[in-house]
Amino acid sequence: MENDIQQILLTEAQIQNRIRELGEVLTAEYADKNPVIVGVLKGVVVFYADMIRQIKVSCQMDFMWLSSYAGANSTGNMLVRQDVTANIRGRHVLILEDIYDTGNSLDFTVKHLKEKEPASLKICTLLDKPERRKPGITLQADYVGFTIPNAFVVGYGLDYNEKYRNLPYIGVLKPEVYEK
Repeated sequence: MENDIQQILLTEAQIQNRIRELGEVLTAEYADKNPVIVGVLKGVVVFYADMIRQIKVSCQMDFMWLSSYAGANSTGNMLVRQDVTANIRGRHVLILEDIYDTGNSLDFTVKHLKEKEPASLKICTLLDKPERRKPGITLQADYVGFTIPNAFVVGYGLDYNEKYRNLPYIGVLKPEVYEK
């Protein structure tokens, strides 16, 4: 796996330091709000596990599982494989996302959850890749870990064909790996 990485974009230490900083901000934001924290599976699992431990307020965990990728490319067609199980009507909801890339899945998730009438809905993404945003996607993340360049990144939960999720850092995948 390591041989497939062109460069390490974000080290494990950089990621953990930023998560601690975000945790302080989110702890203050959600004090006394008992939020429902929704993770969008599968890529968010590693970030979610670390982030939830840094949010020092009473909260409820929940997950959605969407599918839109085929290999390295987003198909743009969203499929809800698992919906949230919590009743979020009138609740404060925080979406945790691993990467805000084209915007297709996050835009879909926000619209889907807004239909359930939460009191508030905010987004915290570990990575923001604005250069890849599709035209017409104007949604902004409320909290961003890192803004990154338009590179194919893996590790820390992010994958290519279900590989590399377990790398402790975020690395740029060599083009020859995904252009096969």
